[in-house]
Amino acid sequence: MGTVVRELQRDLESKANDLNKLQKDIAKNHQVRKKYTIQLGENELVLKELDLLDKDANVYKLIGPVLVKQDLAEANANVRKRIDYISAELKRLDATLQDLEDKQNSKKDAVLKLQQRIQSLQAGKAKA
Repeated sequence: MGTVVRELQRDLESKANDLNKLQKDIAKNHQVRKKYTIQLGENELVLKELDLLDKDANVYKLIGPVLVKQDLAEANANVRKRIDYISAELKRLDATLQDLEDKQNSKKDAVLKLQQRIQSLQAGKAKA
């Protein structure tokens, strides 16, 4: 009976480590998602500002330490592409997050069942 409990405890420890890793992955996903959300907001703001400009307005792009003149239409297209890319990344991150959360819930259930089984075995051993 003692070896069964030890095996279950090893299995529990393994599943708990897996759960811990999933929780770290979820936290990392949230950090990356937050970064992209901020970038999306900044780019949408830039797009609004570009839309306010006249067709012949001067637009400059910062490349390293230098401001380079850029065509308004080109700047507008670049910002729109960036917004599309960031939006696609956010959708991908959301799908990944959903998958990770499903796995996390599954692991939590498995850990809980193992804990209950160990407790019932130990309670049965204490009575005997």
